Amino acid sequence: MLESLGSLAGSPWIYAVVALSVLFDVFLPVLPSGVLVITAATAAAAGTTTVAASTTAGAGTAGTVAQVPEEVPSLLLLMLCAFSASVLGDLAAFRRGGERLGRAIARSRRLTTAQERLGGALAGGRGILVVIARFAPAGRSVVSLGAAHRKVKEFLPWSALAAVAWTGYSAGLGYFGGQWLGATWIGAGVSVLALFVAGALAAYVIRRPATGPATA
Repeated sequence: MLESLGSLAGSPWIYAVVALSVLFDVFLPVLPSGVLVITAATAAAAGTTTVAASTTAGAGTAGTVAQVPEEVPSLLLLMLCAFSASVLGDLAAFRRGGERLGRAIARSRRLTTAQERLGGALAGGRGILVVIARFAPAGRSVVSLGAAHRKVKEFLPWSALAAVAWTGYSAGLGYFGGQWLGATWIGAGVSVLALFVAGALAAYVIRRPATGPATA
């Protein structure tokens, strides 16, 4: 997997690329920010497994020196970059909005309904829907625009929680997928598929009609 990533995976630029992708995908939902996080986390897992393998080989074989990659992404730093960029991007969209994106959402009846529902969820204290929407395609954009008329203190805690959940899930998929399935295209592919499945489930939840309050 490290070979397929090329020099980018072993360069500090990987953090900048991930951060910029996560920062701007609130305005450009086509950016593959989740795939980038998963891929970089898989590369981090490759470094961990290589170190473990070299330790085992060194204990059992005298005089053998294993080749360990000197530069692999730090999972903690990767997650910190993705989390910070997610919150900052949400705040930028929340503050400034997105005129083109707003018009695009207005042309879609489903996205307009989801936007209104998410805004109502914040007003009604049901911000957990904001966290769920973070996993849906364009859900982050809909959340930020749907909350445009709310106060920052109502939006920011849920934005931060959504960033923690999304970052942890995406990075966890790449890292543990790389450890369990190997740092290959198969491991990365299964992890990306799991991310898409979560997105499809989240989209179903936020787009289904809201039900009325339960009666006793």
